[in-house]
Amino acid sequence: MKPFIMFTKHLEGYDIPQIIDALKRSGVEGADLCVRPGYPVNPENAGAQLPAAAKRFADEGLSIPLVTSPGEFDDPGNPQAQPLFEACGEAGVRFLKLGYWFVQNEDYWTTLDDCRRKIEGFAKLAEKTGVRALVHNHSGSSMGLNSSAVMRLVEGFDPKLVGVFGDVGHLTLVGEPYPMAFNIAEKYLAAVAFKDLVRQRYQENGDIKWIPDVVPMGQGYSDFPLAVSLLKKMNFQGPISFHSEYSRLPPESVIGQCRLDTRYIQSMVEGSL
Repeated sequence: MKPFIMFTKHLEGYDIPQIIDALKRSGVEGADLCVRPGYPVNPENAGAQLPAAAKRFADEGLSIPLVTSPGEFDDPGNPQAQPLFEACGEAGVRFLKLGYWFVQNEDYWTTLDDCRRKIEGFAKLAEKTGVRALVHNHSGSSMGLNSSAVMRLVEGFDPKLVGVFGDVGHLTLVGEPYPMAFNIAEKYLAAVAFKDLVRQRYQENGDIKWIPDVVPMGQGYSDFPLAVSLLKKMNFQGPISFHSEYSRLPPESVIGQCRLDTRYIQSMVEGSL
């Protein structure tokens, strides 16, 4: 279950040296590097900046096993797709998390066919570059909302080229039991996201809405002792990404909370919880 890495989405505004310092203080071993517009490495400059960042990370004893692309990075025909895969390959990044697909015109099956055609294109890029394309299980109306759904997207593709990024928090929201979810996706499971979620009740214009919210690990719905136990039994070797999506906190507080989350999970891995 190594390495532990931190998703850098909520370190927005930090440059690479600041991100490196944040990771060290968080107690993780590397980054799930957010490569999106507005970040020091983004799809437009990744060809030069991602390998340079990877070298600086390595010089500090850290790694970048996973890159998270923009949410709309969902088509291999995107002009930025091949350059980003190539940049990951040059930088030694093993995994690239793709964007999201949603049901089009209320037609699931046509959308599924379209998604699989696109994943086939991403698989070709993965084969050329040695960078595995990952589909994230994300609750809501995402086409890959849980392991059952995500397997319809990836099943039949070479698992060395296409994988699943399992997310404990989102599995909890959709109600798919962890033993079932991990077993369903095990052949393709390449990385796992740890975050804790609850549904918060909001009232907007007289309407009641239940909206997912990220809370510190151990305070939400996720059963981390069970998740850790299952991954240990599977001898899971992929990275564990601490999502640290504490959007209401300033970056320094995000770092502090990630440090607490890291200790919380490490205690389970070592068997003290």
